[in-house]
Amino acid sequence: MGDAERAHLFDLARAADGSALLKPRRRRTRQWTPHRSLQWTLDAVTAGPAFVRNGRMDLLAANQLARAFYARVYADPQRPANIARFTFLDDNAHDFYPDWDSAADVCVAILRTEAGPDPRDKDLHDLVGELSTRSTEFRTRWGTHDVRHHGTGAKRFHHHIVGDLTLAYEGLEMAAEPGLTLTIYAAEPGSPSEDALRLLASWAASQESDTTGQKLPTE
Repeated sequence: MGDAERAHLFDLARAADGSALLKPRRRRTRQWTPHRSLQWTLDAVTAGPAFVRNGRMDLLAANQLARAFYARVYADPQRPANIARFTFLDDNAHDFYPDWDSAADVCVAILRTEAGPDPRDKDLHDLVGELSTRSTEFRTRWGTHDVRHHGTGAKRFHHHIVGDLTLAYEGLEMAAEPGLTLTIYAAEPGSPSEDALRLLASWAASQESDTTGQKLPTE
């Protein structure tokens, strides 16, 4: 049993005996806004997408390159933008993730892991209910009870503006904001993926207005 599975088992045990219910509720996403210093930190990362997400896969803060990278996620009018909803409910996800099955598995495992510590998270329950109702692929995976810590690795993407990319990622738990993760993507120096990120950054700079956070065009 891995660390993620062990922690999830303990969470389920606490939920069963009622001790988890004694914990204070986590703040709902719409009540959280990034400190200015956090946005400055994200904006200081210029060579790769950098963003903050919660365990429900909501995108809560991002630098310009991350907003361009996830342009089609941000195109969904629902807020906050949500990677899980994009993965299972948007047909563009199958193009964006060349290894879609693997991306879908990881997405559900993160949500399942999030469900353990806080059984009263209404936002998570609502998201899982929506995805279960609208996606057979999600519903099947949710029933497997897979859990996973998702901290480092590499992924393949196909971006509609710059094409194929292979990016390494590091996910860092935020000590000042428990439950939130800062993720940074980076390309191997000198690789075609690094060139693609530079092209994407140039495109983003030409498309985004001076108003920080304005949605980027998707085409």
